[in-house]
Amino acid sequence: MSKKPLGAMFNAYPDSIGSKLSDTVELLHNPELRGAFSSFYILPSVFNTDLDRGFSLIDYNLNELLASREDLEELKGENIDLALDFILNHASVLSGQFQDILKNGDNSPYRDFFIDWNRFWEGCGDMTPEGYIQPRQELIRDMFFRKPGLPILMVRFPDGRDVPYWNTFYQEVRYDRVDAQDLMTLGDMQYGVADALARQVNAALDAGKTPKEMDFGPLNRYQDAVVSYLEGHRKYLGQMDLNIRSPLVWDYYRQTLKTLAGYGASIVRLDAFAYAPKEVGAKNFLNDPGTWKLLDRVAEIAQPLGITLLPEIHASYGEKIYELLASKGYMVYDFFLPGLVIDAMERRSGAFLKRWADEIVAKNIRTVNMLGCHDGIPLLDLKGLLDEDSIGRLIDTVVARGGYVKNLHGQKNVYYQVNATYYSALGEDDRRMLLARAVQLFMPGKPQVWYLDLFAGRNDYEAMRRAGAGGHKEINRTNLSKADIQSAMERDVVRRQLELLRMRSCCDVFCPEAAVTADADGSRLTLRWETEAQQAELSADFADLSFSITVTDRSSGESLFRFVQK
Repeated sequence: MSKKPLGAMFNAYPDSIGSKLSDTVELLHNPELRGAFSSFYILPSVFNTDLDRGFSLIDYNLNELLASREDLEELKGENIDLALDFILNHASVLSGQFQDILKNGDNSPYRDFFIDWNRFWEGCGDMTPEGYIQPRQELIRDMFFRKPGLPILMVRFPDGRDVPYWNTFYQEVRYDRVDAQDLMTLGDMQYGVADALARQVNAALDAGKTPKEMDFGPLNRYQDAVVSYLEGHRKYLGQMDLNIRSPLVWDYYRQTLKTLAGYGASIVRLDAFAYAPKEVGAKNFLNDPGTWKLLDRVAEIAQPLGITLLPEIHASYGEKIYELLASKGYMVYDFFLPGLVIDAMERRSGAFLKRWADEIVAKNIRTVNMLGCHDGIPLLDLKGLLDEDSIGRLIDTVVARGGYVKNLHGQKNVYYQVNATYYSALGEDDRRMLLARAVQLFMPGKPQVWYLDLFAGRNDYEAMRRAGAGGHKEINRTNLSKADIQSAMERDVVRRQLELLRMRSCCDVFCPEAAVTADADGSRLTLRWETEAQQAELSADFADLSFSITVTDRSSGESLFRFVQK
């Protein structure tokens, strides 16, 4: 086991600071940030992507507008290793594989690279007039669909057939506007008729109608030809589920991990992995044993490349998924800490933080912990650790401070995140922010630091408004200019966080083999790291938000670091 400190991990999009990754690299060269971070988790818009701020992957080539190989080499020169995303469940419709299917249909070598819905469910339901199989209810009752209806995108093949493909996440079908010359190619159609039809079709498209919903009135005799033309030229956006039974998908997995390792990734975050294994009659989320077989097979590929896998999954504490992942040797995200820290401040007690710290140590759980992140603050994950009333109060507290709760299928109580910056969730209180950071840095695990938390970012309601429907997460994704950074660096709450982060990344006591203990008494919490050479202690009081940190050389008694918030 390494004696190198588990330094903090910076977390941002490639364009979160300035306009491209080189601006963040320049920031990390800043003397005040140098030594504060040992890792950098760059979100996947660093790759060739189209949707979902990077989570719809076209391919894993670097986005040439945002990043370069030179940027990654500079990070390596600063001894900053990388954490990068690998999306196991899906790829973009703009991927080369899916575009080949659209072009070549049944003749495409990638015909089964994605999941043909009808082939998957063959013999397990009834064919509908729309051309897809409706599975028998008993076969899908345990499935979780993230949107209303079945997760299908109907794809037009070159021979005119519509083929349903499995589509768990986003989809959009677009129809291009037409002109008279487009329609005249359909046959013996006069220019005037084609022009009138084009204006009629474009007006219907502007009104949001699909071709089949259009009324052609006196020109109805052209309906079939025009509808066929529009459907044959439709375009798609979305994320299509990969067929892990296909050998080509495993070739893709191997090549992707090799590419990420070549970029310098030491940690690969596995996004949406729990949706990838699918079996008739079984769950389509966290399928057992399919999920574990998938992870083990991916781990076999990753291990020789020097990659540590970090599977990302949200589940309630009571389900013990985090414990199961840890028992199988994987790092896990500590999605409980963000809510526990806010709870400790609200109830003025560190008892639940102590309980969680003790469990991490006792069960040898390797965690990556955080406060804020690119998604939201996970609070419903706490079910089973905190009671329902406490979780409800936490949600109400963050919402009262300007946070936003998104409905899932119209039900707020099944959605696991509240969208807010962590600073705003703490009431935009500098003392709370510093105490939260101190607790995070002393909890067992590797700390991950969202860039807006570091710079005490406030809820960005204007960004939410600009993003429109579904843009709730933009509340915590503000892009900071160099001027914003310069201004933030003058704030005491930022400078003091950096002081704590340098301590965490530079003091040898924060290494994997350190003994970590926790004590709680009333409003007080003590967290302690110890090795033969050093001891580090955080003593905090949630009643008045005071805390002190000391790092001591155990042989000489010399104080190596001291920090106090009175």
